[in-house]
Parts: sequence; C-alpha cells; structure tokens
Amino acid sequence: MNTYNLLESLKLKTIYGDLPSEITGIHVDSRKVENGHMFVCTKGYTVDGHDFAAAAVEKGARLIVAEKQLDIDLSKAALVVVKDSFKALAQLSNKFYQYPSQKLTVFGVTGTNGKTTVSNLIHAILKSDNQRSALSGTIGFNLDGELLPSENTTCDNLTNQQMLQSALDRGIDHFTLEVSSHGLALGRLWGIDFDVVAFTNLSHDHLDYHGTMEHYGYAKGLLFSQLGQDLQNPKFAVLNADDEWYDRYSSMTAHEVISYGLDAHADFKAENIQYFNDSTSFTLLSPEGSYPVEMKLLGKFNVYNVLTAMACLYAKGMKVSRLVEIVKELPPVNGRMEKVDLDAPLSVYIDYAHTPDAIENAIQSVLPFKENKIIFLVGTGGNRDKTKRPTMAEKASLADYVILTTDDPRYEEYDSILKDLEKGMQHDQYALIGDREEAVKHAVEVSEPGDIIIFAGKGHEDYQIIENTKYPHSDKEICIEESKLKYRK
Repeated sequence: MNTYNLLESLKLKTIYGDLPSEITGIHVDSRKVENGHMFVCTKGYTVDGHDFAAAAVEKGARLIVAEKQLDIDLSKAALVVVKDSFKALAQLSNKFYQYPSQKLTVFGVTGTNGKTTVSNLIHAILKSDNQRSALSGTIGFNLDGELLPSENTTCDNLTNQQMLQSALDRGIDHFTLEVSSHGLALGRLWGIDFDVVAFTNLSHDHLDYHGTMEHYGYAKGLLFSQLGQDLQNPKFAVLNADDEWYDRYSSMTAHEVISYGLDAHADFKAENIQYFNDSTSFTLLSPEGSYPVEMKLLGKFNVYNVLTAMACLYAKGMKVSRLVEIVKELPPVNGRMEKVDLDAPLSVYIDYAHTPDAIENAIQSVLPFKENKIIFLVGTGGNRDKTKRPTMAEKASLADYVILTTDDPRYEEYDSILKDLEKGMQHDQYALIGDREEAVKHAVEVSEPGDIIIFAGKGHEDYQIIENTKYPHSDKEICIEESKLKYRK
C-alpha cells in the first residue's frame, strides 16, 4: 500500500527520515518482519516493542511506528512518532487491509460463561445451512472448516484484521468472534464493524484484572456501545433478559435489542424444558411462533446458549423453522459438557467450567440422572484470580465426591492453589491432588458402576501450562486409558 495514503489515517504524527513509497506488510513481532514491512512498537505485559525496533530494521522494516524517538538507522528506515502506538496500530491495520469487517457479516459474543458454545453454535448452524463461515475464539481460528491455532480468546487488533481478510480471501461472508472482557478493555476490537453482538451472562471472573464486578460488567458493555450511532445500517444487540445487566446493556446501544430468556418476558423464550442424559427438549416461543425444539446439548445453560445463537441468526434473516431443524442435528461443542464415549459402566463429561456459576450449572445438568454418586474434578489456574477459588469449591460441593486440583499452575505452587480452593469445601468427601494427571486417574480409580464423573476446567484443551511451558495433557485421553485398566476385567 502507498505509504502516504496509509499514514493519512493518523492526524498527529512526527516523521523522521524519508518515507518509503510502499509498505508491503505490518507486524508487531520483529521476528516476522520482512523487507518492505512496517513495524509498530506496542507495549505488552512482559515485552516492549520499542526494544526491538532496531532488530526490525535489520530484518528489513522500512518504517517504524513508535511512541518516542528511537536510536535507529534512519538511512534504512523512517520513524513515525505517535502519541499512542496501539491506537495507531488499529488505524493502520484497518486501513492496510481495507476495512475487511465492512465486507462481512460479523457476529460478536461476550459474557462470562457460554460465549465459546454460542460462537461455535452460530458457526455450526451457518455451515449446516450451506453458508461459508469463519470463527475466532478459545478453540482457535476456524476458517470454514480448517482449524488454526490462536493465542488468545480475543486476538490483538492486527491479527483480527488479518483473520478477517483471510476469510474474505476464501470467499467467506460470515465471521463470528468470541469477545473477552480483556480484549474489549485493551481495544483489540477497535475498528471491527459488528452486525450482531450478543451477551450471555455475567458472573464472578477476572477480578484480578478488572478489580470489581462493576468494572468487569462495563468492560463487557463496550461491545454494545461500539455498535455505533449509524442507524441507516441496521445492527442488533442480543441480550439475556434474565440477567441483571440486561437493562444497562440495552441502554448502551442505539440499535434494536432482541431478548432471550427462560424466566423474564423475552422475544426468544424456552418453556416446558425436559432434560435427558444425552439430550434436551423445550418449547420455543419466538417472533415467528411456537416450535418444539430437540437438541443434543445438555442442561439448562445450553438452553440459554441455543436461544442466544438462534436470536443472533434470526437477526440476520434466518427463519426460526430452519434454525429449529438445524439445531436438532448439531453435536455438542467440543469440551463443553461433552459426553465421553467409554467402554465402562460410567457417564463421563468433559467441561470447560472454570467459574462458580459454570461449575454449579455443570453439576445441576446431571443431577436428574444420578444413579449412584457424582464425582467432580475441579481445578483453577495459578497466578490468576484467587478470590473466586473458595466459591468454586463451594459450588463443587454439590457433588458427592470432589477432587481439587489445578488447571494451568504456571508459577504457583500446587499447595497454594489447593489451600485456596479447600477453604470453600462444604463437606469432607474430597481429595487434594495438585498433579492434574494423577487427579484424573484418581477420579476413575474411586469410581463405581453407575457413577457420573465431570472433569471441569480444561475442556477442549490438550495441554497444561507449567511455569511458561505447555505440556501435553488431555483429561479425556487419560480418563479413557484409566477406565480401560479399571473396568476391562
């Protein structure tokens, strides 16, 4: 792209050296820079891009964008100094890729629990309807069926623009983003032109970062305010009418609100819910009439999730009758109350539950089918929000036997994590096992025919982070192997 045209997106800037005529790429990682690229110096949690500007020049960068004057070779690269390099990155990356989100139908889903499931449901429904779709979230970057890894639930601004452009290059016309509170607070979504944004629920999580529930809630609300004020282009906010934040989020947008719920009056409402150990059914009341719904997803929380996805796609023109037809055939989302196929007299579920509400929901979803005892394994990450740990164990106490362990211990000692969890236990039928692999094995070892086991916290993840290294780990695979040893006799 022509450098002068690109830099027109920045009003306040100071230029040192001679600008190159063209820029062929943008990066914030100096290791990825190639000849003719622009390098934008942004500050992260552990590294500062300004420290790598000289290295980027040596790799071939011809333009450096920074928040201060830097000692670089101006005969090789020009320097543009701005007030806020992160905001500059948002402007530059959007313009470089020619605002790809404006050419797509873009869905955004936020909330404490359920956003991964809802995002994946939207994507799966579109695919089942023979529409081309891409998805970015916790499970990775799904480019119309090709799954690529991603580092965060919500990627940085530059990566988001690159993914949106990749979708356009593939002829994809729908894109769903799982939107975290961190991503919103840090501006990672700046410049994305959303068409439909959805809210699942708000409960205790990430207070180590946000400080209070009010700050956490308002960070989520940025998604709705960012729909903008242009009412000539219809946009929609899909909100949970049963959540106390409904009214506040509704007031944050000028665009039309579509509600869903189980208790309050809502545009999409579920009644007459029936729960089974491998499915759920309910009556859907919708703007297009009443429909019987059957689905392979389990539990009350998944009724909410399906209602959210249906309301989002209805907003963009899909018929409710078609949505009901597709939902009936959809499999559970990977790692979200996913039933494990075992050759053993057990019912085993893998779930991502890592908040108090999610833990309670997971256990409540299997209580109607309890024959013997419920064994619940729960862990939490090291060096993260410690305030929720006792409440997580308190909710886990709904189970007959609880195994307290770790998710990703990082640099925190096992004992520190387990002691925090143990404070919340409401009965004495539990074990403390810091090593998660041993904890999973223990769950199978103490099981008896007819038991239900839920492994919570890791879900789809196939790794565990110890210090700063990812080690292979799969609750599902460990459980399958251990159950073979115990029940093959």
